[in-house]
Amino acid sequence: MSVSRKVVSGEWYGVLGDDVIVLLPPEAKPRVARVWETVDDDASFDEVLDALISGGLRGIPGFVVVAGQGPDVKVVIRGAAEAELTTAEGPVRMSGSADTTWVEHNVSGVTGFRVRVAEGTPATYTVGSGLLRIASIEQPADRETADASGPAEAVAVPIEPSAPPEPARGARILPPDPQLQQPPEPVEPPAPPEQPEPSEPGPILPPDPQLEPSPEPPDEPPAEPVVETPPAAPIPGAPVPVPGPHGGADFDPLTSPDLAVSGQHADRAPQPVARLIFSTGEEVDVDRAIVIGRAPDHGRVGEDEQTRLVTVPSPHQEISSTHLEIRPGTGADHGSAVATDLGSTNGTLVVQPGLPAEDLRPGIAVPLVPGATVDLGEGVTIQVTGP
Repeated sequence: MSVSRKVVSGEWYGVLGDDVIVLLPPEAKPRVARVWETVDDDASFDEVLDALISGGLRGIPGFVVVAGQGPDVKVVIRGAAEAELTTAEGPVRMSGSADTTWVEHNVSGVTGFRVRVAEGTPATYTVGSGLLRIASIEQPADRETADASGPAEAVAVPIEPSAPPEPARGARILPPDPQLQQPPEPVEPPAPPEQPEPSEPGPILPPDPQLEPSPEPPDEPPAEPVVETPPAAPIPGAPVPVPGPHGGADFDPLTSPDLAVSGQHADRAPQPVARLIFSTGEEVDVDRAIVIGRAPDHGRVGEDEQTRLVTVPSPHQEISSTHLEIRPGTGADHGSAVATDLGSTNGTLVVQPGLPAEDLRPGIAVPLVPGATVDLGEGVTIQVTGP
C-alpha cells in the first residue's frame, strides 16, 4: 500500500519503499543500488540494515532508516541528520550526531514524521515510492503546502560506476551489484542464495549387506584353531577395537558394516572434542554442531534437531544473526573442533597459540586447537579448551 510523502529536492539519495525509507549521503553512492534492490523486494528492516552496512561504516558518514507505516515506527539515524515523529503525547525528536555508530528508537502511537538531512531547493513535490534525490521528507504529506501542480512521479537517478569506499578494519566488502540506472520494474523475489559447499565431506555410510547379493561361499579347508591373546591396552581417545565376528579379527566399530547393521552401540552418546567458554560466562561442550549469532536460525544451516543454537549479545548488530558454526571435525580433523564463518557481515577473527591472527573465510572450516580464541566483535570472544 503506497503512501503520500512530501519531498524537498536535495543532494542525498532517497530510497522509498512502501514500508521502509532509507536516506543516504552522496558519499554512499556505491551502496544505493544494493539498498534499492533490497527495499524494492519488500525486505525486512533487519535485511535492509544488513545490506546498508555490509561494506562497513567508514565510507558512510550518515544515514537514516525509517520502518513502519502504522503507529509503531522504528528509526535508525547516524550523523548530522535530524528526525521528528508526531505522536498524541507530543513530538519526539532525535539526531544521530551524538553517537559514533548510530542511534535507534522504537516509537509507538506515531501519526506522522519528518526527516531532514541537508539544505534543500525550493522544489517540493509529492511522491509515493521510488529512488530520487532529496533534502527532507515528510509523511504523510501536507497537501496544503504541496506543489500546486499535483503529485509527481519519483525521478530515476542514474548512478555512475564508482570505486567502493575503503572498508572499515575487520569489515568484509561483498561483491558489488550491477549499478542501478533506473528504478526496476517489480520482479519476482530472487531465489535464495546457495549455501557454500562444506569444506569437509560428510560421513560415508557403510554399505548395507541386505542390498548386496551374497556370493556363494567357496569350499574351504577346515579352519585352524584360533589362539586367543589378551587385548592390548587401549589408547586414550582412540576408537576401541572389539572382537570381530569372523575369526576373532579386530575391527573399527565406527566403520564395520556388521556393527552398522546390528545397531550395536547405537545409543552411545557422542563425546565432546572441545569446550567453548564464552566471554558472557556461558560454557558449551562441542559434541555436535553449534551455531552462534545474535539471533541464530536453524534455516541457515539445515533442519538438524541435534544442532545447538547459542545467542550472544550484539547491541550495535555488528554480530550477524547466524554468524559462526563450530562442530566436531571429520576426516583429518577427527577429534578436534572446526570453526566455519557462515558469511557474517563483519567477519570472524581466530587467534591460535603460536600463530598470527587469522580472518576466517566464509564457508571454509578451520580446525581449532586448545587455547585458541575466536573473536566475533563487540567484545564477544570464545575461548577453546580441551573437553
